[in-house]
Amino acid sequence: MSKEVLAVVEIMANEKGVEKEIIFDAIETALATATRRSYDDEIDARVEINRITGDYKTYRRWEVIEDDVYIEDKVGWYIRHMDAVDEKPGAEVGEYIEEEIESIDFGRIGAQTAKQVIIQKVREAERKKIVEVYEKRVGEILTGQVKRIDRGDVILDMGDNVDAIIPRSELVGRETFRMGDRVRGYLQTVEFRPRGPQLFMSRGCKEMLIELFKIEVPEISDELIDVMSAARDVGFRAKIAVRANDPRLDPIGACVGMRGGRVQAVTNELNGERIDIIMWDANDAQFVINAMAPAEVTSIMVDEDKHTMDLAVEDEQLSQAIGKNGQNIRLASELTGWELNVMTQSEMNEKHELESKGQIDIFVNSLDVDEEIAEVLVAEGFTTLEEVAYVPAGEMLEIDGFDEEIVTELKQRAKDALLTMAIAEEEKQALAEPAQDLIDLEGMNLDMAKKLASNGVITQEDLAELGTDEVLEILEIDEKEAAELILKARAPWFE
Repeated sequence: MSKEVLAVVEIMANEKGVEKEIIFDAIETALATATRRSYDDEIDARVEINRITGDYKTYRRWEVIEDDVYIEDKVGWYIRHMDAVDEKPGAEVGEYIEEEIESIDFGRIGAQTAKQVIIQKVREAERKKIVEVYEKRVGEILTGQVKRIDRGDVILDMGDNVDAIIPRSELVGRETFRMGDRVRGYLQTVEFRPRGPQLFMSRGCKEMLIELFKIEVPEISDELIDVMSAARDVGFRAKIAVRANDPRLDPIGACVGMRGGRVQAVTNELNGERIDIIMWDANDAQFVINAMAPAEVTSIMVDEDKHTMDLAVEDEQLSQAIGKNGQNIRLASELTGWELNVMTQSEMNEKHELESKGQIDIFVNSLDVDEEIAEVLVAEGFTTLEEVAYVPAGEMLEIDGFDEEIVTELKQRAKDALLTMAIAEEEKQALAEPAQDLIDLEGMNLDMAKKLASNGVITQEDLAELGTDEVLEILEIDEKEAAELILKARAPWFE
């Protein structure tokens, strides 16, 4: 029997091109399965084959379980811990206790059983090998041949019995393919599934656009030009931001190519998608101005705290700046990472006046100063009481007409106003009562609800928006309890 085992291993390894160890494992599994069946599955078994001689031994084994665990099926597969330590001192739950039993003949296990197990093991090995190969290629553009169309999804034959899928949602616009067409796609993920590895590809992601430029523009693959960001309205228009690492190089010209050849090649691959190539700039405001092309921005207001920018354009360019269905402003926002609001210059001026008036009113009322001083502060860029209170005195002394006495008084009044506001907020929170939905939340009690309310968390929705760390700062509970409370508060989000 030992020679027969070694012969099977040798033949299968050579035919299937897999490691001998995988075949040995498959035969061990087949023998163990046959052994269990000979005992009507009333015992668990393990087979161990000597890799050199081909001899094998069979062991009956019991898994060590907790003393209070109830076993309904396969009772003979388990042993309670209190009995296990009698057989093997020091045995731990989860370990196995084994006893050698008589081995069945290799020839008697049934050729079909052995064949099925071996084929299954070999297929698993082949699939794992495919996954390992393609996992290294995630992030690349691959080419396959259309095998079939399934409910709009395109199934590609990648060769070597490997299929890839491009979901309908990841196609470009209304492009259609026929059987046998060669199609390129960006490999996003590789998943191991029971029927075999599944490659998921996309033609609609922005990474596809970037990788195509790397193929068409050698300067990008040579790292003379960097692609900084990209945004797509799939099938219609895209924007890509580039910069040169060599000041002598024109990154836009290099990406466009001679007579537009390079960018046209990318456009053709993406079913006619129009592409704007934008010059990246370290200055966010300038980058946004570049990204808004072809519209020309006349003025810009930046709000760092809200991470937004207000852009003003001439009246006749407003529709162009917004783009069809908001396409241009949406792509520019995605490309730059800023929330952008576009308006005419007159609207910008009106908005600026309203905001300035609001800031002036705050300074007049909170600092108890006349409107003239408040206007000076706003004109110098002060927008909040915090800025007046904590900006270095030296900077305020540079304002015309401000001496040390005025600056000291203004800063003190600002600090007093902030303190008064903080005390009022604390009093408001201290008097706050929790909403009924917060009190009724599973796992919540009235004391906990009041503590949350005193910290501004009034409703179930307020709690749902918190993170675990924020809850732990308010309530004296462990991290698991905090996480469970938040999940229960968020339950309506998923209904």
